[in-house]
Amino acid sequence: MQFPKFFRFLRQVSTYVIATFLGGILAFGAYRVLPSQAGPAPKEVALTPGASELVAQSSISRIPNTAATGSFVTAAVNRVGAAVVRIDTERTVNRNIDPLFDDPFFRRFFGEELPRGPMQERLRGQGSGFIIDKSGIILTNSHVVNQADKVTVTLKDGRTIEGKVQGADPVTDLAVVKIDGGSDLPVAPLGDSNEVQVGDWAIAVGNPLGLDNTVTLGIISTLKRSSAAVGIPDKRLDFIQTDAAINPGNSGGPLLNQQGEVIGINTAIRADAMGIGFAIPINQAKTISVQLARGERVAHPYLGVQMATLTPQVAAENNSDPNAPLQVPEINGVLVVRVLPNTPAAKSGMRRGDVILEIDGQPVKTAAELQRIVENSRVGQVIQMKVQRASQATSISVRAGELQEQS
Repeated sequence: MQFPKFFRFLRQVSTYVIATFLGGILAFGAYRVLPSQAGPAPKEVALTPGASELVAQSSISRIPNTAATGSFVTAAVNRVGAAVVRIDTERTVNRNIDPLFDDPFFRRFFGEELPRGPMQERLRGQGSGFIIDKSGIILTNSHVVNQADKVTVTLKDGRTIEGKVQGADPVTDLAVVKIDGGSDLPVAPLGDSNEVQVGDWAIAVGNPLGLDNTVTLGIISTLKRSSAAVGIPDKRLDFIQTDAAINPGNSGGPLLNQQGEVIGINTAIRADAMGIGFAIPINQAKTISVQLARGERVAHPYLGVQMATLTPQVAAENNSDPNAPLQVPEINGVLVVRVLPNTPAAKSGMRRGDVILEIDGQPVKTAAELQRIVENSRVGQVIQMKVQRASQATSISVRAGELQEQS
């Protein structure tokens, strides 16, 4: 009674095998026939002189400044690479041990050889820098050498030289290190960051993640990106933003243009930055580096307020919120969010909720703009402000103080 089912199964298997076999034959035949139907191989056609010139121009537009010996990146790096250095730092910190180690009951079971009191620990850091003077002046980031007890500089030729921190300015994150490496040290040519435009090529050189002599390529993404917008309000910087990869270890290294000139100092201070990097414009560093090399402190004027950019839209949203801490005028200006105690702003009578409209007769509309004006003033200079307080306009005179004193 089971044979009919078996025969049906056998017939199904036979049909499948025959269909597969016939399909294979047809596919093989198509493979042999199709190439002959495609026609003869295309003949080589020589370009006319005009067409050849057009192709050459198109290639140059895609790869700018290409030479027979390499790309423009190669030429730029060869011009600067020998002046880029690696900076290794060490510093000693005291660590308090867990109070449990001093417990008699704990020591009774684990031994008296356990440490007592504070312990010293050596912390190591790493960054980059570049030589800007044959006397051995190196420019880098302040956070690279911050509180370092020992600074070691490694040149590209392999020489290792002990360095000395001549000066550091945490506000602009710039520092100068001096080495004694003879009078024939390579020097990086400095460019003009005021000439940089969005879309220009950007070449980052340094030692990211301990990988020496690394080069990355990108473009200038934007200019004058304020430190407050980047998320570091304790700095006073307008960054060059680039998509050239900048990682820890790149800090202090040069950002180059396609001519191989330094246009910025790379700074990897945003650990969460993905696909974007920031560099301090070289023009800002030129003046400060001279002061730091002489061991001088850089004075930064300040007012002593926390502020935010105010627009009519932002003000309207705030005023419509029943839980808003204060009502503000629906105008363009800079809102004083907080006045710090014992500061020039507090002494002048400035209040929370004031809206700054003008400084020395110059209209201001953003917090970054106001910060830039104050930074370009002098310590001790009297700054005249036009302020909107509730529905009335008033004038306030503030004598700029020195930021280091407040710190």
